[in-house]
Amino acid sequence: MKQINTSELGFIDRVVTINRTAKVVKGGRRFSFSALVIVGDGNGHVGVGLGKANEVPEAIRKGGDQAKKNLIKVPLKNTTIPHEVEGKFGASTVILKPASVGTGVIAGGPVRAVMESLGIKDILSKAIGSFNSHNVVKATINGLGKLQNKDEYMSLRRVKKNSVAD
Repeated sequence: MKQINTSELGFIDRVVTINRTAKVVKGGRRFSFSALVIVGDGNGHVGVGLGKANEVPEAIRKGGDQAKKNLIKVPLKNTTIPHEVEGKFGASTVILKPASVGTGVIAGGPVRAVMESLGIKDILSKAIGSFNSHNVVKATINGLGKLQNKDEYMSLRRVKKNSVAD
């Protein structure tokens, strides 16, 4: 997989969920936080990261750094995706369908955060199975990773661009 240079991209950070965990010790409870963060440039690059720390801002920063390390490039077709795709992770399944201009982002919370960070304006989606935020986000990223634009697909089939009617 090709490494994406993060220095020239302007990123949008979106926090999907923050979880608080408690560890009981002799003096009382110790709290720690985990933050699921989506990072995108609004132009076809998106990544997801999980940060853990004793304070919320530090967990969000760590999640953002982790997300920048896991960036993927997604082919876009105007304001939507090129074709229908299904992503799976754990017990979660996410179906993504392209939509006509003006439809908007028809998606639940975690999927909406990924789509808005990615820069997609028109899409239809459906989450099936588990609605755990972590699994839904990872299933969405899995589905987006399967997307191919027409040129990539034709080159895989070794078909010349001029020989096929558009």
